[in-house]
Amino acid sequence: MSASEPQPVGPAAADPQHIEATEARQMDLAVGGQALIEGVMMRSPAYMAMAVRTPDGRIVVRKKVFKSVMRKLPFLNIPVLRGGIHLIESMALGIDALMFSAYQAISEDRVDQKKSSFWDTVMMWGTIVFSFALSMGLFFYVPILLTDLVVAESHGSLVWNVVDGLFRVTMFVVYLLLVSKLPDMARVFEYHGAEHKSIHAFENGKSLDAAGARPFTTLHPRCGTSFLFFVMLISIVVFSFLGRPEDIPDRLQRLAFVPVIGGLAYEAIKLSGKHAKAWFLQPVIFPGLMLQKITTSEPDDEQLSVGMAALRSVLTPESDDFRERIYYDLPQTDEPETEAEPAADAGLGETA
Repeated sequence: MSASEPQPVGPAAADPQHIEATEARQMDLAVGGQALIEGVMMRSPAYMAMAVRTPDGRIVVRKKVFKSVMRKLPFLNIPVLRGGIHLIESMALGIDALMFSAYQAISEDRVDQKKSSFWDTVMMWGTIVFSFALSMGLFFYVPILLTDLVVAESHGSLVWNVVDGLFRVTMFVVYLLLVSKLPDMARVFEYHGAEHKSIHAFENGKSLDAAGARPFTTLHPRCGTSFLFFVMLISIVVFSFLGRPEDIPDRLQRLAFVPVIGGLAYEAIKLSGKHAKAWFLQPVIFPGLMLQKITTSEPDDEQLSVGMAALRSVLTPESDDFRERIYYDLPQTDEPETEAEPAADAGLGETA
């Protein structure tokens, strides 16, 4: 990280709306994010932050220390393997962020003043398990059944796996199109666009506010949508080596290769993000960007402000003993902000 650091935000904010463009250019950080319910989660190598627009119109930010297991155990940071580890970490952090955003977006009360119940957590994990099972059935098992119906026994395994992959991609695209018509998901896709625009502004050294993000596209080569498209493509190649599945054990064998496919897709998305302008990668990157036209929408300035609140938070250095804080992201005023007493049970501070 450069010696030049961004201005703090939240309780210690000197100017919470701007970080100088030169400072952003000098920040040698890999920043990623995720759209939430009425919010955005951002993650840097050191922190993660969730910014959510509450029913009263304010932006509440929850910032936590984040340290990947690969930083603690560097020997795990090897190609393909690190992709699987990254996916597991991302899933855990994403679930935590979604739960926080769901409570904040629908509740008039501050979530840091009450703990989520055991049954709330059970329901959230139940929904995730059900969604995972449904996705495996829809995008893994159903394509196998359809391919068996249309590909004759006389055709080789390559033809079978190509047709299977085409069914999988088609069902994925149709699923995205249908989901995008749901009003609640339409809002999430707008925040997805806000996340991408915010990261573009950071990567291009612009001011970290709505004005700095507004000119940029909602499409980004390191998007999770593009990652899923790479998963679809790579699965065709990997499954071709496994032949045509004849029975249940053969189909279960394919499940065992899903982590490998995910790891390879992670390496592909890293490569495409690093060399996004390389002409030889454009044909591979282009389909994923086109899919993002479904999963991202143009955000308004209020949504961009939420994305930037999360981004500024993860770029702000903290003291060595920092663990977690929840605060409101406030605009600059003539009067200094005050910091409330830390919550006794969580070690959190907040700004009123």
